[in-house]
Amino acid sequence: MEQVGYIKEATQLDTVFAALADPTRRAILTRLASGEASVNEIAAPFEMSQPAVSKHLKVLERAGLVMRGADRQRRPARLNAAPMKEAIAWLEEFRKFWSSSFDQLDDLLNELKNTDELGS
Repeated sequence: MEQVGYIKEATQLDTVFAALADPTRRAILTRLASGEASVNEIAAPFEMSQPAVSKHLKVLERAGLVMRGADRQRRPARLNAAPMKEAIAWLEEFRKFWSSSFDQLDDLLNELKNTDELGS
């Protein structure tokens, strides 16, 4: 029996969120937002090996969030923020929900406050 609303194969959105789930990968993206960098440059602030950083970069590449240069010696990585657009759009729907919920809560609190002031 197939569950409604569930997709069997991973979508680009799933891949982006999976890549963003790791704090090291988010830190790498933050670093790349200031410009391209080699694996050595990316690894410098982390207490991890170059191969570990390379694995993180491969996850980010599969998600389309990082592109690697063709320079065989250095292979610089650079940020590609375009895949985040779909993730932002998806999150935006929840922002609308929460804004509406908070507005309703504000209305209720104001109503309770007014009722309390009238009763005093």
